Amino acid sequence: MDIILVPGFWLDASSWSEVTPPLVAAGHRVVPLTLPGLESADAPRAGIALRDHIEAVVAEVDASDGPVVLVGHSGGGAIIHGAVDARPDRVLRAVYVDSGPLAEGGVINDELPADGDDVPLPPWDLFEEEDLVDLDDGLRAAFRARAVPEPRGVACDQQHLHDERRYGVPATVIACEIRPAQLEEWIAAGHPYVAELARIHDVEYVDLPTGHWPQFTKPAELGAAILAAVDRTA
Repeated sequence: MDIILVPGFWLDASSWSEVTPPLVAAGHRVVPLTLPGLESADAPRAGIALRDHIEAVVAEVDASDGPVVLVGHSGGGAIIHGAVDARPDRVLRAVYVDSGPLAEGGVINDELPADGDDVPLPPWDLFEEEDLVDLDDGLRAAFRARAVPEPRGVACDQQHLHDERRYGVPATVIACEIRPAQLEEWIAAGHPYVAELARIHDVEYVDLPTGHWPQFTKPAELGAAILAAVDRTA
C-alpha cells in the first residue's frame, strides 16, 4: 500500500521520521511530503495557495501505481480532504491526525499572526494548554528549531470542493486533544465544526490522548494507529 503523509503547519517531510518505521517494516511504501513553501526558511511563499498544497498531494496520488491511503496532521487534514475530493476513486482511506475534513468555504486558520506572506510558528503562549500536552521543553525547542513559516495563503484561503463521492471514502480520526465520545456528541448535536465529518459514510475513531503534535510526543503510538487503520483498509 502507498501511504502519503501530509504534515501540518510549519513542518516538512522529516517531521514524520519517528512515525514511519512500523509502516515501512510492514512492507508499505511511505511517502512523507514537504509541501510548496516549506522547503526551507528561505523558500519563497508569495502566491502559494491552499490549492497548491492540495495539488501537490494530488500529484503524488497520480504518481502512485494503485490506490493510496492519505494521512493528514492538523492543517494537513484539510489538504488531504481536498485531495480526496479531487481523486475519490484513488483514495482507499483518509486518516486525520488530530484534524478533520474542512468543508466547502472553510479556512484552516486565518487568525494566526502573519508577517507578510509568512505565518511563523507563534509563541507557545498563543496555544491552548491542550495543544501542548506532553510537548516538553526539549521537544518544544526541537520543534521551533525545525519550524518553517507557513504560506499565508494556505492558512487563509477558502476550501473549494466539487465531488460528493468524497463522502464515500472511509475515514479514520486519530483523536488526540478531543476524545472520540466528544466528537460523536458534536456530530449528534449538529455542531458546525464537524459538519463535513458527519457527512462521511464510514468513520472510525482512534483515541490517542496527547497534545496536538503526536508525531513528536507519541510517535510510536501514532505509527501503530496509522498502521492499524491501513491494515483494516487492506
